[in-house]
Amino acid sequence: MIIYNSKDWFKAIRHFHQSYVIRLLGRRVLIYTLFATAVTTVHMEVHQLEFNVDGAFFSILGILLSLLMVFRTNTAYDRYWEGRIQWGNLVNHSRNFAIIMDAILAPEDKANRQFFARMISNFSLALKDHLRAGVQVESLFEADECSREDLIRYQHKPARLSALIMRRVEYFHKNKTISGEDILNIKIHHQGFMDICGACERIRRTPIPFSYSFFIKLFITLYVVFLPFVIVGALGWAAIPAAALGMYALVGLEMIADEIEEPFGMDCNDLPLGMFAQNIGVQVHEILQMPAPEGQSLIIDKDYLKVH
Repeated sequence: MIIYNSKDWFKAIRHFHQSYVIRLLGRRVLIYTLFATAVTTVHMEVHQLEFNVDGAFFSILGILLSLLMVFRTNTAYDRYWEGRIQWGNLVNHSRNFAIIMDAILAPEDKANRQFFARMISNFSLALKDHLRAGVQVESLFEADECSREDLIRYQHKPARLSALIMRRVEYFHKNKTISGEDILNIKIHHQGFMDICGACERIRRTPIPFSYSFFIKLFITLYVVFLPFVIVGALGWAAIPAAALGMYALVGLEMIADEIEEPFGMDCNDLPLGMFAQNIGVQVHEILQMPAPEGQSLIIDKDYLKVH
């Protein structure tokens, strides 16, 4: 994810090359500009192209396409924002869970404090990788009843970690360490873990329908292909930058929508899940008054960039 100062326009524009979408779009605009140049050159120097399409009709098509693009980008951003909301909820549930356990556990009970600090941290780390290429067990913390070798056997590792947390809570409840009222409060936050996991899986595994995405891409392609032919008669050589600008706007919006509709990836505009997981780990260890394990480091996204 790229972090920047949205109030400073000129500095943000100066770092536009850091966006993968902008770099890829620039190459496509360059190719399209060559096409528009060829069309314009033929019309101006060789033979006037007669493309009998009413300009008003073509303008109406542009308005219809713009409305479709508004709906497309809003739909993509809704998925992005829903992913951010779910990870914000995970931060809240993790901290609240840790606060409750800090109040319940005796200050000298280092073993159980360490267990809950590591397991809550592990859940966010496992969920991050679960939504990407798969859980990397070597990045998780070792804890009682939770070894890396044991976790490898399970396909859904976040669910296994959640089960181990609840097993320890139920053990305390049966031994009267945790009261009935306490376990009700704990279950709210514990259940929130898997609710968030399910919501994120729903976003990741339910892409925009292919027919809808294909229709918009085909509409944009046809529009920008015919655009130079329609405007060259009225604009002459100015049709080249005009067509390139139109292509830049339409194709750019579609590319941005394609990127942000999958918010859990590793693209530079995706959510920084590694940073979220790191914050959760640091905060729950602090709340439970436990130092982070030696030799372990929480992972930060490689694509987390800051524009100065």
